[in-house]
Formats: sequence, structure tokens, C-alpha cells
Amino acid sequence: MNAPNRFELYVLGDDEKALEITDDTKIPNAATIKVVKQDHTMANMIRAQLLSNEHVIFAGYKVPHPLEPYFLLKVQTDGSVTPTQAFRTACQLLIAQLDSLQREFKREFDLQAMNDVDANQAMASRAAPYGDYNVGPRAGDYADF
Repeated sequence: MNAPNRFELYVLGDDEKALEITDDTKIPNAATIKVVKQDHTMANMIRAQLLSNEHVIFAGYKVPHPLEPYFLLKVQTDGSVTPTQAFRTACQLLIAQLDSLQREFKREFDLQAMNDVDANQAMASRAAPYGDYNVGPRAGDYADF
């Protein structure tokens, strides 16, 4: 099989850099950023964050080949900020959003776990010795089918 080993898809080699930023010589205020060991998920999040910046004119990415774990991100700004600054700001905002999402997610699951414990304790305290048959869609005697 010609697919690379799984660890090669996300572990940087000794001589690999995570980012390579190249200024574009043909387009003003533009740069191409090569992000190594990442895929469409990261690329699309960064692209969307870049496009929310009012100083970014264009942001797009491509994955040249599915077996090569990197993507190329093209960024063009209006000149008030450099593409590198826009990229850095987008990454910082994205990290802040993901941290906030993680905190909310953990908080919600902690609350859900507390509610589940409270509900189980309440059910156990009022349950009949052989189960509570007055709960559910067929409330009443257990023989009522």
C-alpha cells in the first residue's frame, strides 16, 4: 500500500518546520503559507477566520495531494496589515474560540452529570421495592398491557 504511516501524518520530522511563509511577488500584499502536518479541518477553520477580518481581501487554501499531509493557504490583505499579521491574528482568535468552546463543553457535561446523579437519586428514593410502574408511557399496573 502506498499510504504513509499514520504517525507521519501528524508528527513533525527533525528537519521539518510547521510553517513556511512565502511573500507573493506577483500579487500585492499577498503571501502563501504552507502548513505542514495538517489537513482540511485546520485549513478551513483558518480560512474562515481570516475571511472574518475586514482587512483580508482573499483567503483560500488547497491540499495539493491527499497523501501529502500539508496545505497551502493564500492570503491577500488590503495593505493596512501584512498577510503574516492577519494569519497570526486569525490563529490567535481561533485558539481563543476553541478554548471557549472547550470550557463550555466541559461545563455543560459537568452540569449534565450532576443532573443525572440528582435524577437517579430521586428515582431511587421513590421507587417501589420491585420497580416503579407508575413511570413512563404506560403508567398504572404492570399487568396493563
